[in-house]
Amino acid sequence: MKGKTAHYLVLQLFFLLSLNVAFSQTSEQKVLEAKRAKLQNEIKEINRLLFAEKKQKGNVLEHMEALDKKINVRQQLIRVTNQQSNLLNRQINVNIRSISKLREDLRLLKEEYAQLIQKSYQNRTQNNRLMFLLSSEDFFQAFKRWQYMKQYAEHRKQQGEKIMQKTEELAALNIELTEQRKAKEKLLAENVRIKNQLYKEIKTQKELLQSIRKNERAYAAAIEQKKKEASRIDREIERLIRSAIASSNKKAGKTSSRFVLTPEAEMVANNFSSNKGKLIWPVEKGIKSQGFGVYADKVYPGIKHQNNGVTIATDKGAKARAIFEGEVITIFTNKMGIKGVYLRHGNYISMYYNLSKVYVQKGDKVAAKEPLGEIYTNRFDGSTALKFYLYRDTDRLNPEEWIYQL
Repeated sequence: MKGKTAHYLVLQLFFLLSLNVAFSQTSEQKVLEAKRAKLQNEIKEINRLLFAEKKQKGNVLEHMEALDKKINVRQQLIRVTNQQSNLLNRQINVNIRSISKLREDLRLLKEEYAQLIQKSYQNRTQNNRLMFLLSSEDFFQAFKRWQYMKQYAEHRKQQGEKIMQKTEELAALNIELTEQRKAKEKLLAENVRIKNQLYKEIKTQKELLQSIRKNERAYAAAIEQKKKEASRIDREIERLIRSAIASSNKKAGKTSSRFVLTPEAEMVANNFSSNKGKLIWPVEKGIKSQGFGVYADKVYPGIKHQNNGVTIATDKGAKARAIFEGEVITIFTNKMGIKGVYLRHGNYISMYYNLSKVYVQKGDKVAAKEPLGEIYTNRFDGSTALKFYLYRDTDRLNPEEWIYQL
């Protein structure tokens, strides 16, 4: 009996450990499911904002970049779906082992219960319980026998309850196992669908590459034009920032290449800095279509492009909004009538470019989320995109490190 009890304790310990593993895997599954949902939503937004029917007349270069972005997101989605499938495999294996151990546990409990019933029956036929008590040599022995009979009955009751409990646990695990297998089959089917979409997009990308290489001269001209426009915007931004710093410091009677901060401005700067990674998006809805920094050309990887901000695709009529409280220090309009708004946050500057309308004036104090202007929609391809820049004095910053989940 002692050996069976020890075995039973080992089984109980194994079951508890299995529950802990299952719990941690369930938590991990939730994290993966959230990632998968986010990537699926990102693909929907890419299709809606970058691949709408109206965009088909757009720049081949932009179409190529948008297609590359979608392929990258699709590949991430496949990786996350594979991780979910592998995790489900591990959960299924844990449950299979738990079910096997529970069945063994249940078998031992039933054997032990059967022995208790048999022993109880033998005692009932060989000796009447009352006679068993009356045959005691003294009152103390009779009391001990009565306690033994009571404990024996309670033990038998507990064994019966344990059998019922284990039977219910086994049934629940079998149901969970069935659901996990269904979920795995669904994930595998979805992965097949995603991969088929990916193959189609890669094929489209190859066809687009071929069409571009047939007309390399036009493509090279488009690249050169894009670089010139980006360089012109960057020079203008930095010129206006230097001008704003000089103007501010002149009022304070100071000379410096950086903002000389008043105590109030320093407080704003500190608050801005403490919110690094938590600042709101400069649009209510959208996707990052081009990130910060140097990136390789999608057709000729040897050619490098530089983006000193981030480009966010959004809906027609969307508004640019302040990422933090600040003051409007400059409003810029280029020769084409495209506008930009500069906000100062202590010695930080956020810049919102590619606006068709502006709702604020120089000197205005604005709050976080306050609309600054309407984002320009390109009349040729229907694209609507905000170019967003972030500086500390004249130092460029990566907005992706400052804006939450950009």
